[in-house]
Amino acid sequence: MKSPPNWPPGSEPNRNARNICTPGGDTWIEGYGLQPVHPAHKYIRALAPEGIQGMESILVLTHADETGATLTKASLEAVTAGLALAVRLSAPLSIGIVAADATAAANSLASTGARLLAVTGEAFAQPRFATDAAACEALCRAANATIVLAPGSSRFTRVAAAVAHRLNGFIDTHITTIAGTEAVEATRWFYRQRIEAVLPRDARPWFLLLAPGAHASFAAGAGSAQIEQSPGTRPESRTTVTGLRSPQQGAQTIRPDAKLLFVAGAGWTKKQPAGQTHVPEAADLILGLLGSTSASLGSSKSLVDQGGEGQSVLPFLTHLNQIGQTGATPRHPKGLSTCCHGEEPHVVGWRFIAERRAISLDPNCGWTRGKADVVYVADAFPVIAKLNALLTPAKS
Repeated sequence: MKSPPNWPPGSEPNRNARNICTPGGDTWIEGYGLQPVHPAHKYIRALAPEGIQGMESILVLTHADETGATLTKASLEAVTAGLALAVRLSAPLSIGIVAADATAAANSLASTGARLLAVTGEAFAQPRFATDAAACEALCRAANATIVLAPGSSRFTRVAAAVAHRLNGFIDTHITTIAGTEAVEATRWFYRQRIEAVLPRDARPWFLLLAPGAHASFAAGAGSAQIEQSPGTRPESRTTVTGLRSPQQGAQTIRPDAKLLFVAGAGWTKKQPAGQTHVPEAADLILGLLGSTSASLGSSKSLVDQGGEGQSVLPFLTHLNQIGQTGATPRHPKGLSTCCHGEEPHVVGWRFIAERRAISLDPNCGWTRGKADVVYVADAFPVIAKLNALLTPAKS
């Protein structure tokens, strides 16, 4: 490693040095020369882990679901991404598990051939910032990882930035694709999925939070795995988990893992052919379909905005259900739009819906202009009523 000019006394580089910062001056990064440093920085020597100089070491962080016995779907997606990246870079792969008991989760990953690390104990059964951050930090240090992949779940999203800070690392979120052979390049979307950015970084360790649904879930037969317990100590915590409250099945309308996305447009609250609105009937039809299909409910912006305008609205809709440019961009295998014109600001939220169908009375709506695979030119009220009648016996 070359020494920069006027190196501060006592801060000569050694074989482990990644970079050294001087206050108000520059940082010498091998291969990149002098880089500017914030004046508030002190002399910092970031050390690369022993034994992996010049190569990557990959760690996939995972956690158990509410049952405590199996890994979450997002965690299994991160395992798939980690396996693909390790093969492409010919790099060693470690998988870290945070759970009360990691035996069952580790056995499900036996076929990966990866090094399995775990931080276990009753303290790590429930999501909590203090314990989760300590567990992830212990796993990262035990694996000596330069690239850390983690699912973008609420549990890890809460602590990932803090863990990266503790390890003097960098973090990027909402990653959809990891590409590159000689250099790792992470891809994410900006401006409501209208701008795609490719992010390369030379700084290590690099934390990547993966967007749920962007990768296939790892699935393989269970085996017998050897687990290495990481020496993670439980920090003092002021938070005690006393229980778990979940909304009733009928009240839960947003289901990220559902196979079908059902979108309701403003037409449900407009005047019908008889000259009257039928909002209560519309609510019953929509809730009936959601109960029969376990679909996730979405909405157009115009429909959720009606509540603030004093108009009749569906009582179970909030802005969290909004799909589109100023709303969510969910990932479901199939989607059905009803009473919606299919304008571009809304349809942009359907970018990751594989199969699209729509019900609309307007034969010239946006859905008929190449934005849907199948369009039914019909009144959504009788169509959904008939669909509920067909699905109810099958559900029972």
